Amino acid sequence: MTDDDTLTERVENWMVGQMPIIQMHGGTSVVREADPDEGRVVVELGGTCSGCGISDVTAQNIKRDLILDFDDIDDVVVKVPSTGEVGESTVEGGRGGDLQYSSEGADHF
Repeated sequence: MTDDDTLTERVENWMVGQMPIIQMHGGTSVVREADPDEGRVVVELGGTCSGCGISDVTAQNIKRDLILDFDDIDDVVVKVPSTGEVGESTVEGGRGGDLQYSSEGADHF
């Protein structure tokens, strides 16, 4: 990592370190926003994270760890699709299409 790395690049690299856990379960992730001025990061989970019973735990771990590991991050939002669909219509491979987000659970945004 260099001083020239953007917050997005640093968070993406951090997420790569987390991906073995997420990928082991068929999930994907992508950093949708990383605003260094506001200290805000938005991460989106997809693949089999959609509808997964432990996606709330994964989301909470990501939030906690990003805030602990990055001095310039104060607010983390983790979006988890609630459609139960996997594949190209979600963030499969880190990028994807239109998603619906659950509002039922406190940990889904």
